[in-house]
Amino acid sequence: MSSGRARRTAARRGDALAGWGFVAPATLFIFVFMLYPLVYSGYLSLTKYNFVRMRTPTFIGIQNFVQAFKDPMFLTALKNTGVYAVSYFTCVMLLSLTAAMLLFRKLRFNAFYRSAIFMPIVVPLSLAGLIFVWILQPNYGLLNHVLGNILHLPGLTRPWLSQGTTAMAAIVVLSLWATIGFLTILFLSGLQAIPEEILEAAEVDGARPWKRFTNVILPELRPTFVITGTWGVLHSLKVFVEPMVLTDGGPGTSTLVLYQQVYTTAFNYFNMGYAAAMGYILGAIILTLIGVNYVISMWRADKDD
Repeated sequence: MSSGRARRTAARRGDALAGWGFVAPATLFIFVFMLYPLVYSGYLSLTKYNFVRMRTPTFIGIQNFVQAFKDPMFLTALKNTGVYAVSYFTCVMLLSLTAAMLLFRKLRFNAFYRSAIFMPIVVPLSLAGLIFVWILQPNYGLLNHVLGNILHLPGLTRPWLSQGTTAMAAIVVLSLWATIGFLTILFLSGLQAIPEEILEAAEVDGARPWKRFTNVILPELRPTFVITGTWGVLHSLKVFVEPMVLTDGGPGTSTLVLYQQVYTTAFNYFNMGYAAAMGYILGAIILTLIGVNYVISMWRADKDD
């Protein structure tokens, strides 16, 4: 009995060691590239540290966080990020849901339409930004050429990336073009997961298309809205490549966003402590909005139940 128990114990230990061996690479990756940077940047946010001029950080407490909310550049970046986030989030949710509803219908060439709307996902965002720069160029850009020379509407031509309002609109349009396909696929998956019996029962009961959409489809899409809403919040507030490539924050500071301000502070001015503090403020905003999205979804679920 004792020898059998010893063999079973040894076997369990071997299984445990094998399990730890399998998870060790992922655990090491998470620690090195996620947990350690998160903790260390939290420490840096409480320090004054210019890694070019200083050997070690100097602890200053929460002064970086206080300074951020007194810094005009930070407040401008925060405002611009808010404008972009509201515009992008609203448009991407509405347009992707609309596209998914159209693709959900049994249309001719449906596979082609799905591929076409998903195709921008495979284009690198930096490359797409360079293409948009060419399209929006004031002198030889495609958009002004079409408006002025083909449609004969010279009054509509303008330097799109040199005016604050149109520059921000261009950033939003680029983001929408690049990401609508991804959210459309998510919504389409949610629509296809709805039992056909529910839709057929609503139709038999005489529910009109709008009633079926609001009373049947939208409630069934609640889990999809949680996923797409979380992704939309993340992309809205972590926008970086689009303004960096299109406008570099200009004209002036009209398209400067928080992520870009963090990058500039850290790698142009080497102020790592202040940049870490701004990064933590951005992270806190993101977590708060994701939490709000989750709470609203759960509240609606409890209300419907």
